Amino acid sequence: MTTNAPKDASRLRAAADFVRVQSTDALLPLLLPGLDGPELRALVDRCRFAHAALLVFPPDLKALHDELGACGLTAAAPPRPSVVVRERLAARYRRAVGELDVWIFRPAVRGTDGDHRTVEVFALTVPPGSELAGIAARERAREHEAHLAFEVERPDPVVLRGLCASLARHGAVPDGGGYNPHEDGTVFYFTAPAEANAGYRRMELHAAGDHQDVLAAHLGHHRAHQPAETLLRLLTGAWTTQALATCARLRLPEAMDTRTPTRVTALAGTVDARPSSLATLLRYLAMLGVTAEEPDGFRLTELGTLLREGTPGSMRALALLYGGPFYQSFAHLPHAVRTGRTGFEEHFGENHFDHFARDPELAGLFDRSMAAGSPMFEPLPSHPVLLAAAAGPGPRTVVDVAGGTGDLLGRLLTAHPGLRGVLLERPHVVETARRRLDAHGVGARCDYRAGDFADVPPGHDVYFLSRVLHDWDDERCRQILRHCARAMPAHADLLVVERLLPTDGSPSLATAWDLHMMCNVGGRERRADHYARLLEEAGLRLLGHAPLPLGASVLHARKATGRAGPPPTP
Repeated sequence: MTTNAPKDASRLRAAADFVRVQSTDALLPLLLPGLDGPELRALVDRCRFAHAALLVFPPDLKALHDELGACGLTAAAPPRPSVVVRERLAARYRRAVGELDVWIFRPAVRGTDGDHRTVEVFALTVPPGSELAGIAARERAREHEAHLAFEVERPDPVVLRGLCASLARHGAVPDGGGYNPHEDGTVFYFTAPAEANAGYRRMELHAAGDHQDVLAAHLGHHRAHQPAETLLRLLTGAWTTQALATCARLRLPEAMDTRTPTRVTALAGTVDARPSSLATLLRYLAMLGVTAEEPDGFRLTELGTLLREGTPGSMRALALLYGGPFYQSFAHLPHAVRTGRTGFEEHFGENHFDHFARDPELAGLFDRSMAAGSPMFEPLPSHPVLLAAAAGPGPRTVVDVAGGTGDLLGRLLTAHPGLRGVLLERPHVVETARRRLDAHGVGARCDYRAGDFADVPPGHDVYFLSRVLHDWDDERCRQILRHCARAMPAHADLLVVERLLPTDGSPSLATAWDLHMMCNVGGRERRADHYARLLEEAGLRLLGHAPLPLGASVLHARKATGRAGPPPTP
């Protein structure tokens, strides 16, 4: 035990004594002076005092267990890695997250009113002689992480927003928070007003589950008060991209189990890595929720399984692409902004379509990366246009223009055995699509056309342009749409799958992809009214659009002079 252990022990005893004697209805007015009447009763009905928290600094976890025992506290459950506090410490002291080994213990305490509560103990291990001793001294003096926590009963977005607003009305200021995947819980931190009289200046709302939308709004308010911290976090985005790409490249997900942790030394031998360096990467990935750190090593999370090869919905190829050629081209973003020409072409000397087509390995990687976006197609088989086509008399055909390796067409033909399909693509992609659709048992109902947009086959019932138009500038989009319009009979429908830029400036995946398309492809994302104009200029009319997963939308169009219904029965 360190020379500072007695001080930690006294802090633990004080926290336990505080938890025993306090109650929800007594604490809230102390934290938020002026809170009374119906609003106090509403808060008491919605949340309960759950714990007092503090950060301690044992030399190792065994020493902390001894210290807890000396204070009459027992942590029955095994410790869990901290996510939120570790990130806060890393940002506060400008340290790499992987350098901070923080665990959470929750010894139980029974209140004088009979309620079951805990002391939440965050433990940053500081071995003798560690350079972290300075952090420990400053944190003991300032108690940044000490707080009182209230568990939200039956949390839902409306309740959480109401509670946050109520605290803000009484002077509480948002002070960060986060989601801990190890415990499936979301925390919302606040700083109590200066006149608070509870002995603690910070408070926490804890809600079971993942409440990202409410958390995003809460963190937005916090960042408004922490501009330097916000910018620092934003500047580390490249680290995250490379950490995920490295995880995929080393095939760490294939070497890890989702239930049983694996020791770092064993993982290092499997993936041919230096153990200490791999441990740093794994801790960073744990912060991202890709791995989970436990006393016996690291395990893979459900999120991390998406970086495995062959997993349904695998995003491994996407990670390698974004951490590889597209990452390299983003170094030329200033060139793209200044000139309007792509960073990809500046770096590689040719556009990305030609570059990938010349390299079979890259071409395969790109095709697999496109398949990672296939969850956005899940609702499409039940789109009214597809349901009407499937229910119509006679054979009906769906044409997927530039349909890649057939993920969308295969999904549609599987869902509707009465439909036929046509896939139009470049010659080398057609062969891959043929093999894939044959493997899914729908190849016999599909025809294949090797060609360009000028080769859109005429006379069919439903036409798809999925993630195609955003690759091109407006003039090329008009040409593509005109080719489709010329091929479409009067009764035919056109469905366009794209991400739509928001009209109100709200956060959106489309805004991020707009930058990506500009730098790497030379295309762009657009608003719905922009697509409506392009369609109109091609002789088509936008009838409406509906949301899809992964921030996408499906736009429905018909020929401007077309009939409203299908052709008459022969």
